[in-house]
Amino acid sequence: MDTLFKDASLWFLLILISSLISFRLGITTALIEILIGIIFGNIINIEITEWVKFLSSVGPVVLTFLAGAELETEIVKKYWKESTILGLMGFLAPFIGATLISYYLLKWNLNQSFIAGLALSTTSIAVLYSVMLENKLNETELGKLILAACFVNDLGTVITLGLIFTKFDLMFWIFVIVMIILSFILPKLSKIYFEYVNNHASEPEVKFILFILIIFGFLAIKGGSEAVLPAYIVGALLADNFLANKEMVKRLRVLTISFLTPFYFIKAGILVDLTSVISYLPLVIFFFFVKTISKFIGLYPLGMLFKFPKKVNIYINLLMSPGLTFGIICAIYGLNNGIINKNQYSILAVVSILTAIIPTIIAQLFFQPKKNEVNFIKNIEKGGD
Repeated sequence: MDTLFKDASLWFLLILISSLISFRLGITTALIEILIGIIFGNIINIEITEWVKFLSSVGPVVLTFLAGAELETEIVKKYWKESTILGLMGFLAPFIGATLISYYLLKWNLNQSFIAGLALSTTSIAVLYSVMLENKLNETELGKLILAACFVNDLGTVITLGLIFTKFDLMFWIFVIVMIILSFILPKLSKIYFEYVNNHASEPEVKFILFILIIFGFLAIKGGSEAVLPAYIVGALLADNFLANKEMVKRLRVLTISFLTPFYFIKAGILVDLTSVISYLPLVIFFFFVKTISKFIGLYPLGMLFKFPKKVNIYINLLMSPGLTFGIICAIYGLNNGIINKNQYSILAVVSILTAIIPTIIAQLFFQPKKNEVNFIKNIEKGGD
């Protein structure tokens, strides 16, 4: 027991340090937590125990759910064209670019090239939503449009990963069938349940959400997908219900940001071996620019087409560049299934982490829209049409 509390003390100290640095510098806590993980993970031996693995796995699932819960039906319907086109291009441009470069220039085999393309095609809803919460961008229609586009982007990654590598066994089809049934039942069931428990002090609503996310996360993993995918879908399905229960959202958000996600972000930093990074630094830098430039090439012209202001257009490009969650998931999938080796995994994982840090910091420091610049979104349909 004393060992448990000793380990926990170190983790919560790192969490506290990250929060204080974030407060002082005005940079989102998630990015500071990653950096703290990298620094301390390479200075001292921090053990990633089973309880840390569990909390770091649940964190992004709940955070992704909250991101999905921001997507009210009205907003999705209003900006479905922009979010779908941006999301598809945000996936296709880096996926095609990184796959072709890995195969023809670096001479990786075809499956290794596919893993590289998939790992670099992603966004990171966990990082993006953390940034939006601190800047209150999640409350704006612009923020909701970006979240919807990122969902389409990552959905493209997950579907493509499944089409190329997943074995379409019984568990996969069970997962698909359950998600289809869920889309019809869960919104009505949740509404009835929330009205019945009526914000009781024991937090039955929060426990209900956690139960649903864990169950469907399990089914997703058994079906060859990832737990964050159904979490986003469940969040989107319950978004309209959450509009009437904002206090519950706040309570779940506090639990997630203060207790769950710090373990995920710090662990992501700890897994970075700076020695390996230095050894393959030219390739890491190369892949970093492959992803960010291809994203920019794919997304920026679309922003001009939709008549986004220049500053906001760049901001959207930068916020859709991070690839921490699904990027590392794709890399781990390739490593665990013997498709890529440890060196290739390290390169892709570090690039995913770097894209979660550098573009996001640049976006926050130099391109963060002001209130009057966010209001343009209300006129998108008039300007775009």
